[in-house]
Amino acid sequence: MIKESLGSRLFDLFNYSFLGLFGLATVLPFIYVVAGSFTSPQEFITRKLVLFPHEFSLEGYKYIFSTDVLLTSLGVTIFITIAGTAINLLFTCLMAYPLARKDLDGRKIIMLGVVFSMLFSGGMIPTFLVVKSVGMLNTYWSLLLPGAISAFNLIVLKNFFQQLPEGLEESAKIDGCNDLRILWQIVLPLSLPAIATFSLFYAVNHWNAFFHAVLYINDSYKWPIQVWLRQIVILSSGGLGDSATFDSNYVVPPGQIIKMSVIVISTLPILCVYPFLQKHFAKGALIGSVKG
Repeated sequence: MIKESLGSRLFDLFNYSFLGLFGLATVLPFIYVVAGSFTSPQEFITRKLVLFPHEFSLEGYKYIFSTDVLLTSLGVTIFITIAGTAINLLFTCLMAYPLARKDLDGRKIIMLGVVFSMLFSGGMIPTFLVVKSVGMLNTYWSLLLPGAISAFNLIVLKNFFQQLPEGLEESAKIDGCNDLRILWQIVLPLSLPAIATFSLFYAVNHWNAFFHAVLYINDSYKWPIQVWLRQIVILSSGGLGDSATFDSNYVVPPGQIIKMSVIVISTLPILCVYPFLQKHFAKGALIGSVKG
């Protein structure tokens, strides 16, 4: 066994100490937010920093869930996240696989258009006019179809498909498989790490989206949860919100507690899903990111 020198041990001690402090600095804000959401209003006002509540309270969550609309909006968000992620993966895979084929005519021109869309877009008003002209206003399609394909994810997935051995596709064609069957039975099973990674990217994007819902959805009962949580924060801060939706007899907790409760509610579902995809995340994020 090789004995480490004093300098090597001091260097390791410095690294461990620095990384430990850095990790603690990143975790402390989350601990503060979670602890603050479960703190009583009196304790939150008197204490400057709450990392562990002495007086446990659910006042912030009781106020948020004082209406049934929030549960309805949670169902809307779950539907948009699942359906939107499925649509994103479907369109992204169906476009990435042909672009990964070197025998596709006009492949370079199409890729130029994809890269161009990453740098330039039509803008908010032209996009709104397009959504309105096709009759998607005040429907869930306005939240699902306009961003069906991410140009960045498309390019990375295309590069991933290009790294797969060409002999697999040639063998499948000899056995009589068409392109769709090759994609479904050969390419996609070999691309599960990348698919899991982009599923997480798309799902987080749909879960956190609220701006498009504000633009395209007029019916408040069709709003996703992020829009309603935004309304709650505005109302708790004394702004103009839909106050009739909430119980007028309920004592409003401090706005800071409500904001922390909103953060916990909006991030908890994604934090619960992430551990199931984490083992594929690192591998899928790196494979295909460099052109082979």
